[in-house]
Amino acid sequence: MKNILAILLVAFTISLSAQSYIEHTVKVGETVKSIAKDYLVTASDIYALNPDAKRKIQPNSVLIIPNSKVKNEAQKAEKRELIGYKNHKVRRKETLFSLSQEYNVSIEEIKKANRELYSKNLRKGDRIRIPKFRTIVYKETLNNTLKKYTVQPSEGKWRIAYKFGLTVAELEGLNPGMNEVIQPGDKLNVPNILDEEEKPIETQYGYYEVLPKEGFFRLKIKTGLTQEQLEALNPELKVSGLKAGMVLKVPATVEAKAASGTMEVTDLGNRLVNLKKKKIALLMPYQLHRIDVDSVEEAKAMIKNSKSLSSVLDFHIGVTMALDSAKQLGISTDLKVLDTRYRISEVSKILNENDFSDYDAVIGPIEEEGFDRVANALKQDSVPVIAPMSSPKELYPNVFQTLPETRLLRKAMMDFVKADSLKSKIVIIADQANRETSNALKKEFSTAKQVFSRKNKKTGKDAHFVYPTDLSSAFSSGKTIVFLETENNSFASSVISMLNGILSDNMQIVLMTLDKNKAFEGKNIDNYHLSNLKFHYPSVNRNFDEGKSNGFVETYRKEYGVSPSKYAVRGFDITLDILLRLASDENIYKASNQVFETEYIENKFRYNKSLFGGYKNEAVYVVKYDGLKIVEANSPSKQ
Repeated sequence: MKNILAILLVAFTISLSAQSYIEHTVKVGETVKSIAKDYLVTASDIYALNPDAKRKIQPNSVLIIPNSKVKNEAQKAEKRELIGYKNHKVRRKETLFSLSQEYNVSIEEIKKANRELYSKNLRKGDRIRIPKFRTIVYKETLNNTLKKYTVQPSEGKWRIAYKFGLTVAELEGLNPGMNEVIQPGDKLNVPNILDEEEKPIETQYGYYEVLPKEGFFRLKIKTGLTQEQLEALNPELKVSGLKAGMVLKVPATVEAKAASGTMEVTDLGNRLVNLKKKKIALLMPYQLHRIDVDSVEEAKAMIKNSKSLSSVLDFHIGVTMALDSAKQLGISTDLKVLDTRYRISEVSKILNENDFSDYDAVIGPIEEEGFDRVANALKQDSVPVIAPMSSPKELYPNVFQTLPETRLLRKAMMDFVKADSLKSKIVIIADQANRETSNALKKEFSTAKQVFSRKNKKTGKDAHFVYPTDLSSAFSSGKTIVFLETENNSFASSVISMLNGILSDNMQIVLMTLDKNKAFEGKNIDNYHLSNLKFHYPSVNRNFDEGKSNGFVETYRKEYGVSPSKYAVRGFDITLDILLRLASDENIYKASNQVFETEYIENKFRYNKSLFGGYKNEAVYVVKYDGLKIVEANSPSKQ
């Protein structure tokens, strides 16, 4: 028996080496995801060769890792090499920070060269060693399991995802710089499978993208197809099961009943298991160095005249009120507040002078460059860094992006209209700058009519107007959904006025846009006209309901005499969500690995882990004008 096993093992080893595979011994703390990232392969690649890894991997167990047939181009890399030390006599007022700046080394590197500095402070007259380094630049070639694919005419994301056995989210994860609407000739990263392994798109079939939380039961209701029928058309389902974003082949005659895409809200307050005190850092540009704290009137004037400072202070108030709310649930917090001053040098100083390695989360900075530096510096310790008011430049694995991406807002709006079981007529009105957006909408709604702004006959430039006849000829009796896509205020104003003029007892118009920008605001835009047209748009937040009892709003009004701004509410919502996630599991990563949705005063959060990056919030609202209030919209067929 042992001889047979030995022969089988040798045969297996020879087989593996012939196919260029790598053996990896699992270390303590490693996961399949972390190992996949180290080798630039996907977790699916590892599971395919190590089925038992789906259950659990143990330290010292051996995994078989695929080694790609494709090589990346050599990448420029650099490393620092210690070449000696310089003796330095400490002068008056010199600190570890000033020495690190003078000699371009870190404080930690100075301490390593002078071990006594771990236990005592630097003093004038001390003689210490300053490490000297040289930078070595070299080229590094990495293995991976990806290849480049050229987008063909008429191919969209879902078509390519289906062809290579990916979900749409996985395709986007492999291509972080991919355009929202891909074009023929674009180069995309795809799995390195053989040409004959690509799944063909068969025109006699239809295709359906699985939504979050959809199981076979819900698909049976929507498509009329049983699990067995779906598995017969898509054999990979028997292995992988259903995954959100995967594309399924269905009979061409199947028209799935549209779903709203909403998800049941999870109350994390009922799942608290980790009540250990939380350590949170808040990095904001308070610019305290510019405020004369001895002059109350001057400080008030500065806050009043500085919109950015006002929003930062409002956000801070929301954060502190969230800490109070969490404390009532038994969650205590140690909050450290630091002033970034809108200076990248100040951010670097904060990183040098503070140890964040045991922090549960860091909120901010709000400046893009500063946030990127903090996230990059803390990723090696896996400290979660929360982007509160903007999208980060790079989504490192430890980053939580709280603002949903523009593409998700646009998709939410289109999905909302697709959920209209009454199949209303659609008209797309756009200026010349938004032709691409109009054409993208036309792809989604093939029967829609398109109207474009007129051009100046002499210059050929956009004149930003349409004739009344351009619009009247596009409408008929009944309900019509109108998409208005523009960034031009005068064009938006004139179109909205004309649409109000077309309204009649037998003609209902619902105005919508994929991008609610400043074109839809200002004195030229009549809010009564927007209300008449039941104006809809996608949004990262909604307005709090004045008619419902709200402890946060009531406390804020009692304390400050006004309703909270969107920044104060956002500070409250983000912070409370972070604390509840931390208290509902071992850490925020484990609490966010399962897809669920949380909702607070004006914001909701549904984080999805990017394939090779951090976490993105994918929860968005569709809101509408109801009278002169802005409220969350129901499904179109219910309006």
